[in-house]
Amino acid sequence: MNTPLRSTSSQGPAANVLTVGEITRRIKAVLEMGFADVAIKGEISNFKHHSSGHFYFTLKDEEAQIAAVMWRSRNHTLYFTPQDGMKVIARGNVTVYENRGIYQIDVIRLEPLGVGELQIAFEKLKQKLTSEGLFEPSHKKPLPPYPERIGIVTSPTGAALQDILNILSRRFPALEVIVNPVRVQGPGAAEEIARAIRDFNEYGDVDVLIVGRGGGSLEDLWAFNEEVVARAIYDSRLPVVAAIGHEIDFTIADFVADLRAPTPSAAAEIVVHNHTELVDIVSNFHYTAKEILENRIASAKEKIRNLLRSYSFNRPFDVIRQHSQRLDELERTQARVMAHRLSLNQQHLLSLEHRLQALNPGAVLKRGYAIVRRQGEAVGRAERLRVGDEVDLQFHDASVPARVEKR
Repeated sequence: MNTPLRSTSSQGPAANVLTVGEITRRIKAVLEMGFADVAIKGEISNFKHHSSGHFYFTLKDEEAQIAAVMWRSRNHTLYFTPQDGMKVIARGNVTVYENRGIYQIDVIRLEPLGVGELQIAFEKLKQKLTSEGLFEPSHKKPLPPYPERIGIVTSPTGAALQDILNILSRRFPALEVIVNPVRVQGPGAAEEIARAIRDFNEYGDVDVLIVGRGGGSLEDLWAFNEEVVARAIYDSRLPVVAAIGHEIDFTIADFVADLRAPTPSAAAEIVVHNHTELVDIVSNFHYTAKEILENRIASAKEKIRNLLRSYSFNRPFDVIRQHSQRLDELERTQARVMAHRLSLNQQHLLSLEHRLQALNPGAVLKRGYAIVRRQGEAVGRAERLRVGDEVDLQFHDASVPARVEKR
């Protein structure tokens, strides 16, 4: 059945026609107000770490997928490196990228989906560094038998530091100890540890380094499973003793280090070789007061986050992020255009080169032709020659003198 055509006027349906931008903004407002502070479980794919510092990736499961973006101001707080195939929980807000008309999740927090995912990432990095030779025994440096100055990279508030200092002071009171305090877990901890190792190498005036912390879960120890820490230990000119967690805990740093100690206390005993009586290991401090304070701070932060989740408050930041994402797209487009133009120019130059070669007189002479010269001037017509004229015949490899006998 055919549908009859109907005329429209300014009072008819056409009066409600929206522009693409208007309908997109309406959809954006509905989605972002209705899907704020969501948690999505899925598998990472198409992960890209853009030169701007932002993370772009896709979250997928067996039924669907959703685009995801995590801005540089947030992703630098991750304690692990996202990888394709890793199952995660992404917490954030559903937003609409207006330029492309797609919805995406603006990720605020990203967590591995259980210990299994971290274990997979651990095994992947271990396999990669093994293939590069970072764990080779030939690279291990011997420890000095009687060190005079020891460098320590650990948390300034952890029980591990107190254990090391107590044992070192009792076993060798005259020993000089230099502590480079760092965070040993949480966002940015791996970078701080790697920087501290490099700082000690630049300083140079220590004999051996102890790098470590007290025990904890796989997540607590994850900073020592990051590639940046492994490469800093591998590149260290100073011998490094890894003293991370308890005896049953193993990290990537343990495999790269010149020597692994089962505990921080054992590291102190290994580094200082003497026959003095063993000292009692200082008991771990209880963190009850610290945990209470951290819980109160977390509660206050949650209240602030609730205020910041409102759409009106976040609109200016959203505009900036939209433009930032658009700039990333324009940058990729410009790179493709420049590469195409360069290819065209190269083809044009090659064509000109072929044409020049075709016009080269030497190329013509190689095909069996010769140039007739009289007194150095090329003769293009036979009527210009007279009997008895002395001429030179120019071939491609040499000139031959000749004489005109008849015409």
